[in-house]
Amino acid sequence: MEKNPHYTVVENPFKQITPEQKNRLKLVLWIVLIVLVLLAVGSTCWYTVEEKESAVVTTFGKVTSVVEEAGMHFKAPFGIQQVQKVNVNVIQKVEIGFTTNPAGVTVSLDDESKMITGDFNIVNVDFFVEYRIANPEKYLYSSLQPESILKNLVQSQIRTVVGSYQVDDVLTTKKSQIQSEIKDLVVAELAIYDIGISLESIKIQDAEAPTDAVAQAFKAVETAKQGKETAINEAEAYKNAEVPKAEAQADQLLQNAQFLKQNRINEAKERIAMFEAMYGEYQLNPNVTKQRMYYEMIEQVLPGVKIYIMTNENGTQNILPLESFK
Repeated sequence: MEKNPHYTVVENPFKQITPEQKNRLKLVLWIVLIVLVLLAVGSTCWYTVEEKESAVVTTFGKVTSVVEEAGMHFKAPFGIQQVQKVNVNVIQKVEIGFTTNPAGVTVSLDDESKMITGDFNIVNVDFFVEYRIANPEKYLYSSLQPESILKNLVQSQIRTVVGSYQVDDVLTTKKSQIQSEIKDLVVAELAIYDIGISLESIKIQDAEAPTDAVAQAFKAVETAKQGKETAINEAEAYKNAEVPKAEAQADQLLQNAQFLKQNRINEAKERIAMFEAMYGEYQLNPNVTKQRMYYEMIEQVLPGVKIYIMTNENGTQNILPLESFK
């Protein structure tokens, strides 16, 4: 038989392998297979928990533990134990009345923001809700969609509270009070539903009137209130500046009054002492004292005038202002 020049005969390489080499090859294959099995088993035997996470471990579908410690942990392989991680140390948000797309653009949702007030006016109010997962097990297994439940609860209580306030209160002065009332009601409802969520805060993101005319009117009211607050603050500043001055002046007047009072008291005491001294002299020499007092009085009444007093033998005195006749 002639050989075809277009084909090359290749001999089987395994014919050259000895039985000892075959056994070694089988051993290597078994080792590789065992390593692959161990890697597959090992990859299902451990998991890691981050700082902000908690892990809920289930065994055959039943919750057996909640791991809160960060790091590497072990579990039963081949799906015997399953692990679900939940972000518990992270503040999460719910937007009501608006939504923010991935590009950061805010889009208004009128069906959520529009509501009626206690005086039958329509307002658009947006709320920003912050919550935290307090119980991972209840969060995962007590309800199907806990975030939707939270949002529905908040919307319900928002409409209840806003419906009890006047429109100007909602738009201007009582926002903080409305937020506080809504939070208290939602916290009470969450305690009843017990879905593993803790409400952190609820804030009015924006509140506005449904029409431009009403919005302008409320802006004017708000501007007037701000002007009022500015005037009050300026008055308080003026008061704080002037009151110390007035108190200082009053203190000075009081001190002067005390000084004058003491002077008057001292003068009175001095006059009393002088009178008592004069009275003592009068008791000793009544006539002489009378004449001296008479002359002193004349000197006080007519200061700077020369007076000549003439006494005759009968004791009659003539007072002559001779200086005026010159």
